[in-house]
Amino acid sequence: MAAALDKIKVVDLTRTLAGPFCTMLMGDMGADVVKIEEPNHGDETRSWTPFWNGESTQFLTFNRNKRSLSVNLKEPEGVKIVQDMAADADVMIESFRAGTLERLGLGYEKISASNPGIVYCSISGYGRTGPMANMPGYDLLIQAYSGLMSLTGDPDGLPLRVGFSLVDLFAGMMAYGTIMTALNQRHQTGKGQLVEASLLDGQVAALSYHATGFIGTGVEPTRMGSGHPSLVPYQSFTSADGHFIIGCANEGLWNRLCPAIGHPELLDDPRYTTNTDRVAHRAECVAELNDIFKDNTTEHWVSAIVEAGVPCGPINTVSDVVANPQVLARDMVAEINHPKVPDLKVPNSPLKLSDSPSSIRRPPPSLGQHNEEILETAGYSADKIAEFKERGVIGS
Repeated sequence: MAAALDKIKVVDLTRTLAGPFCTMLMGDMGADVVKIEEPNHGDETRSWTPFWNGESTQFLTFNRNKRSLSVNLKEPEGVKIVQDMAADADVMIESFRAGTLERLGLGYEKISASNPGIVYCSISGYGRTGPMANMPGYDLLIQAYSGLMSLTGDPDGLPLRVGFSLVDLFAGMMAYGTIMTALNQRHQTGKGQLVEASLLDGQVAALSYHATGFIGTGVEPTRMGSGHPSLVPYQSFTSADGHFIIGCANEGLWNRLCPAIGHPELLDDPRYTTNTDRVAHRAECVAELNDIFKDNTTEHWVSAIVEAGVPCGPINTVSDVVANPQVLARDMVAEINHPKVPDLKVPNSPLKLSDSPSSIRRPPPSLGQHNEEILETAGYSADKIAEFKERGVIGS
């Protein structure tokens, strides 16, 4: 059966994480993704540590199933190459600072004039409108600006960055969703459109109940460590040899938890009768549970609590996760045949379709690896391609 995005052509002018994550997902689903890169250095992540057999693990993670075309966009003929490619593409996606591609003749108005059916996705830090539209946006900046860092960390500690590039990856998923939505509408109308995914928009949406709670009550949400503002116990706890989490999200689970840990008398404590009571007496409830859990191991408590049907589990490290039986059973660690990294393994696509599953057809490309292949298919002669190389229009 054909891949879900078979015959979808994507011109990818994104760099670093958000855009490349989006276009990798599209490539995993069968789209033909041409990654446009600057000829001398390419995507910045090619130089980001750590390296595996000389290849950046950052670049390896986000760029499978793509072909690389290294084009100098400072040269008018380089711009013309991209314009020609966009003329018969289904999707064009970019993450340049606002106005940059418009000045080059690669903005939506110019591209859609020759290809009205194109879905043109713009990824930015703060969005294409508003007083900060021209500001560069980075994951760390948006974690701070969006309020995410104010909610991350211990109550008495510093605001903390989430441990991976959550903002970028969330924006990449947003971009994927908006592109798919626009392609579906094009199927109905025949017309493409301009779609956006901004790092800030995504995180404001993700504030969700925190934002609504503040608007409704005027109470500023604060850092709670691993705790949840609306549920207790719903956080990490300390055992005799480590840490684990409990997710007690309703009264039925609380009624199971207390006997499972050998303390059914907690059910009779009026401070803990309902979740609202436990939230009001959060400090006492958490302290009392931690005092119980210090007497045995994480393995003991996780086993006993899970057996009682209460959500509970260990706090895994990355090394735990990549070897985890459930993760492996879900085919979430993919092996890629790479010319320089023969044992390359990366996280697989999270998109699961029964009839048209994701697949890995190409390893992450070397810079400009597909220049001749792409340009020949686009109708350029061998002599013209050689001329482009000599004049620095494309990489050599």
